Amino acid sequence: MQLDFTLEQDELRDGVRTMLTNECPMALVREVFEKGTRADALWAHMVELGWPALTVPETAGGLGLGAVELAVVVEELGRVMAPGPYLATVTEFAAVVREVGDDAQRQRFLGAVAAGEITGALALAEGSGSFDPAQVTATAITEGDDVVLTGTKHFVLDGATADEVVVVARAPGTAGDDGLGAYVVPGAQLAAEPVAALDRSRPIAAVALNDVRVPRDRVLGAPSGPSAPGLRRAVEEATVALALDTVGTCQTIFDVSLEYAKHREQFGVAIGSFQAIKHKFADMAILLERARATGYFAALTIAEDDERRSIATSMAKAAAGDAQARIAKEGIQVHGGIGFTWEHDMHLWVRRVTSNAALFGTAAEHRARVATAIGL
Repeated sequence: MQLDFTLEQDELRDGVRTMLTNECPMALVREVFEKGTRADALWAHMVELGWPALTVPETAGGLGLGAVELAVVVEELGRVMAPGPYLATVTEFAAVVREVGDDAQRQRFLGAVAAGEITGALALAEGSGSFDPAQVTATAITEGDDVVLTGTKHFVLDGATADEVVVVARAPGTAGDDGLGAYVVPGAQLAAEPVAALDRSRPIAAVALNDVRVPRDRVLGAPSGPSAPGLRRAVEEATVALALDTVGTCQTIFDVSLEYAKHREQFGVAIGSFQAIKHKFADMAILLERARATGYFAALTIAEDDERRSIATSMAKAAAGDAQARIAKEGIQVHGGIGFTWEHDMHLWVRRVTSNAALFGTAAEHRARVATAIGL
C-alpha cells in the first residue's frame, strides 16, 4: 500500500488549490449562504477542468482516477467551503451508479456527469437519520415494466436542485440487505422540500416519494440482483469524502485562528505566546493530523478495495468528528468576542463542520460500528 502522495497527486492538489483560491473567495460563500444564489460559474469552471470526470471510468468518458485523487480534491473544497453540486454529484450519485449500475447505465449517467451535463444526488437516509442501507424502509413495487417508489427521504444533499437523484428502496416484505435496489429518478419528478439547514451553503432537502414511477432502464443493475454490496461501497466512498471535506475546513479554522493568535495582543504581548493558547493549538494540531491521516488511509483502502475499508471508513469519520468538535470550539474561543459575530467568517466554517458531523453517521455511531466489526 503506497502511503506517500505521487508527484501527480501533489500537482493535482496544487492546481485545485490555486483555482479555488482565485475563484472561490469567502465573499462567494457568503453570497450563497445569505442570498441563496447558485455558484454556477464555479461549477462551470470545475467542469471545464474535468473535476466531475475524476472517478468516472475511462470507458464512460471519465479520467478513471481513484479515491485518493478524489480525497485530494474534496479536502481542498473543504478548505474554501466551496458551494455547489460537486460533493453530491461526484462522491454520492456517481459512486452509486459506478458501483451498482450496468455498463449501459454507466455510459448514460456517468458520461453525462463527466461532461458536466447533469448534477446528481443520493436519497438514502430516512426519518431515523441512518445512512445504513439496511435501515431503508421506502418500498419499490414492480408494476409491469415500471417500479413504483413510495416513502420519504431525509437529509438529501442537493435534493431540491439535482438533475438526477438515486433513490434507495426495497422490495416489500424484505429486511436488512435483502431486496435493496437503487433507482435513478429525474429531480423534476420528485417532491423535494428544502429544509432550514445549519449550513445554508450546502442545501439539504426532504424528498417525498409519492408513487414515483421508474422505468426499467433507470433501475440500476439487474432487477433482482444484489445491490447492497455496491451500495455499501458507494456509501463508504461518500463518507470518506465528507470526512476529508471536514478536515479541509478544520484546517482553515486552525490556520485563521493561529494567525489571529500571532497578532492579537493582550497585556502588550501576542496571545499566542500564552502557554494555555499554545496547548490549545497543540491539541488541535494532533486531532487535525489524526483526522487527515485516517481519512487518506481510508481513501487508500477504497482505492485498492482493501478488506479493511469498512473499518477504515468509520475510523476516518469518527476522527473527523472528533477534530471538528474541538477545533470549532477552540477556533471561536481563541478569537474571543469577534468569533461570535456574524461579520466574521468563523460561524460559516463552524456551521459547515457541524453539519458534516451529522451526515453519513456521527463520530459516536461510527465508533460503535468499529466496535461491532472487531467483536467488542
